[in-house]
Amino acid sequence: MKYRIENYECNVVIEKKNNKNTYIRVKENNTILVTTHYLVTKKQIMELLENNEAFILRSLKRLEKKEERNDKFLLLGKEYNVIVLANSKIEIIGNNIYVPNTKKLDNWLSKQMKDLFLKRLDYYYNLFEEDIPYPNLRIRKMKTRWGVCNRKNTTVTLNSELLKYDITKLDYVIVHELSHFIHFNHSKNFWNLVSKYCPDYKKIRKELRD
Repeated sequence: MKYRIENYECNVVIEKKNNKNTYIRVKENNTILVTTHYLVTKKQIMELLENNEAFILRSLKRLEKKEERNDKFLLLGKEYNVIVLANSKIEIIGNNIYVPNTKKLDNWLSKQMKDLFLKRLDYYYNLFEEDIPYPNLRIRKMKTRWGVCNRKNTTVTLNSELLKYDITKLDYVIVHELSHFIHFNHSKNFWNLVSKYCPDYKKIRKELRD
């Protein structure tokens, strides 16, 4: 049974029980659940829906806003559904990440990113056999670059968008920028050095471009 209200086309599910009263509940996917007595007719149910349109419409709009808050995002190459639940702690269960609000999610992601980027930078810095300075780490969103090496102030800047990709992309960019402390160009010697610590750099570089 279908019921249309403004721009919503609803599917009406009728459950008949030995009830004295009739109950209306609006559920997800534009579903209206009507629980009523066995003797109540479809015509009576339609009249009941028409008399309660204001309640039904408010419920549909509230559910729609809730669905809009449940977004998707990428974390280290994996897609998660963001489920906003008041008073919940931030935790990942399966393909879902449960958060109390989006601001706390942003703060959580920022901390995760700083910890991970610094950990991977430390790992490759210690792996390098060449004499390179220990760089200051900066993280920011960049439109045209994945990373920047500034030899003057000994700084490596990484693109925050790297958090969305699998960790091989982050590792490649770190190796790339650390290699610039030895070769401040893209010469054959530079790429040989990158290859020493990231043998699959050509494949990874192509994936970042696509």
